[in-house]
Amino acid sequence: MRFIARSLGAVAAAAALTALATAGGLTGTAGAAPAGTASLYSPSALVLSVTAGEDPAEGTVLRAVTLSCAPTPGGTHPDPQAACAELLATGAGLDTITAQGSEAPCTREWDPVTVTADGVWQGRRLAYSHTFGNRCTHANGSGSVFSF
Repeated sequence: MRFIARSLGAVAAAAALTALATAGGLTGTAGAAPAGTASLYSPSALVLSVTAGEDPAEGTVLRAVTLSCAPTPGGTHPDPQAACAELLATGAGLDTITAQGSEAPCTREWDPVTVTADGVWQGRRLAYSHTFGNRCTHANGSGSVFSF
């Protein structure tokens, strides 16, 4: 008896789907966007991190934040507007940002801190890493992008 009820249920479901398809209820696209459509904004989303040590793969991650710049600045970065503005001004030239330096006096101890940026900037893959000699040089020479 259960077999008959299951068979009738399956037949009824198939008949309902057929009726919907012929009546125009199912179009076959499942709500997908038309082929060839483009977003108004190129994706710009990064994961930024500060790691103790020279090798970000081996070191201890001290802090990490997300930064999204399109369509509006956001993420967990403490100042996404300033960080996105700095990235836009330099064309995401992170070497320019990390080479800024400052006149702040820092000791010459070697206690490396590595900053990384991984993600997509204006539709292109971005992977960046830079090692500072210590936390003082990082704090005084990393611009607003890596200040978190």
